[in-house]
Amino acid sequence: MSKELEAFIEYLIIEKGLSKNSVSFYRSDLVQFEEFLGKSVIKANSDDVIDFLSKLKKTEDENIVNQRTLNRKLSSINAFFRFAYKKEWTDNKLKIKQLKIPKQLPKFLTNDEIEEALKNIDSDNWLALRDKALILFLYATGLRVSEAMDAKKSDIEEGWIRVRSGKGDKERLVPIAMPALNALNDYLFKRPHTSDYLFINSRRGRLSRISAFHITKKYLNVSPHVLRHSFATSLILGGADLRVVQELLGHSSMLTTQIYTHIQKENLYETVEKFHPLKEFDE
Repeated sequence: MSKELEAFIEYLIIEKGLSKNSVSFYRSDLVQFEEFLGKSVIKANSDDVIDFLSKLKKTEDENIVNQRTLNRKLSSINAFFRFAYKKEWTDNKLKIKQLKIPKQLPKFLTNDEIEEALKNIDSDNWLALRDKALILFLYATGLRVSEAMDAKKSDIEEGWIRVRSGKGDKERLVPIAMPALNALNDYLFKRPHTSDYLFINSRRGRLSRISAFHITKKYLNVSPHVLRHSFATSLILGGADLRVVQELLGHSSMLTTQIYTHIQKENLYETVEKFHPLKEFDE
């Protein structure tokens, strides 16, 4: 890693105070770009960036996940060059516009789908109970998987969990639905090891994000993030205000939450179609 890149990473940690996860993404994106270049990232130009992103693109039809990944890498590169320009290390005010992402609804699961997948959990196996508790916890709270892995027993009080997002040390309170609380209590009662972390592995250590992914993949064939979308979608379909959903999800900007307005509009249309008396004129 070049000295310029090392200085940028140090800036993100010390001055910006970004979370470990965010810094890790910046580092991996920029190291990957630098390895592609075969030289210091500060010597890159616009053509280098476009060539790099083109090489990463899949040859088949691009999906929304791939576009988001490319935009994240582009954002990391643009952020580095803003930093380098301010430091007067370069005269290159390199900035490339991000790809337009189609307005596509995020994948989500229904409550029935989740319940069906968990109905035969072995109640005598504490690891199986942990898996069930984790899935219901993610679905009931909408937490990011990193937030769930950091959650501690001491963060729960009277059916609420205090969430520390790591994004500027922000905190929020999120209620936990009773079925998820019951599943947590069943798991914690059977758990043979003591730890303040809610979710642990068989070696008493904190459960990793990779392990959480394997758990949700095993029972639901989705990533943990789909449960976050399922939480938000359930609230929107139930009539929740978009700003309330924003607060519960911990989104700093309403722009991030607005992806769910498509669900909201569709639900309103279906409600009018179902209950308004003028629907009879179409029959």
